[in-house]
Amino acid sequence: MTPLDLWLSRSIPMCLLLQSLLLMALCFHSASMCPKGCTCKRADPLPHGLNVTCSQSRLKEIPPDLPSDTAHLRLDHNQISAVPDRAFQGLRLLRELNLSYNAVETLGEGSFGGVEATLQLLDLSHNRITNVHKDAFARLKARVLVDDNPWHCDCALQQALGGMAHNHEAAARVLCRSSELRDQEGRPFLAVDTDLCNLAKRTTDYAMLVTMFGWFAMVISYVVYYVRQNQEDARRHLEYLKSLPSKPKKPDEAEDISTVV
Repeated sequence: MTPLDLWLSRSIPMCLLLQSLLLMALCFHSASMCPKGCTCKRADPLPHGLNVTCSQSRLKEIPPDLPSDTAHLRLDHNQISAVPDRAFQGLRLLRELNLSYNAVETLGEGSFGGVEATLQLLDLSHNRITNVHKDAFARLKARVLVDDNPWHCDCALQQALGGMAHNHEAAARVLCRSSELRDQEGRPFLAVDTDLCNLAKRTTDYAMLVTMFGWFAMVISYVVYYVRQNQEDARRHLEYLKSLPSKPKKPDEAEDISTVV
């Protein structure tokens, strides 16, 4: 065996050992950074990130210390009531996010800020969502599941669903628990064939018109009352003058009148 062969025979196992130790160190580091109540597992090759499972952990908020290389995040079956703006911003590899079976009530404009480019699946089903910001899903390219929420069908929801990449599929699963249109309550959102934004504008215009008419009627009523009150005061004053006794004539005035005659 040549010296080169001998060196290679020793170097290759050493390289493999170092590579294995490096991978173990990275995995141990990720595991040590795993949030309390969650499990972190690297099932895929290193570039594909971690699978972080926090299901049924009685969480009331999104863990702030999620590993930055999280790719699949399960937060389902907890008690999370809010998704703060840019709550997942540092998760540069996040592809799937499961928030189903929680207590989320509303979504802001930046709830999913920072993961719009990577996120492929977002599960928001079985929550308590009634209202969302009109741009909550605007930049998402992910498939979004939103069924089984007590939706209030209004202009903002119509705009939010219209901005989704897969808006038809999402809208097909939305039932209106309440609506700007009374006859749409309990019906699928796709059955709403009215532009709710224009409806809101028309309602506002109508309210302004009614308000202006009310003020105008009040002003007219005041003017009529003022004129009638003045007329009544003038009539009373005239009657008072008529009721005064006439001034008696002096004796000299009577003699002057007789002389003239």
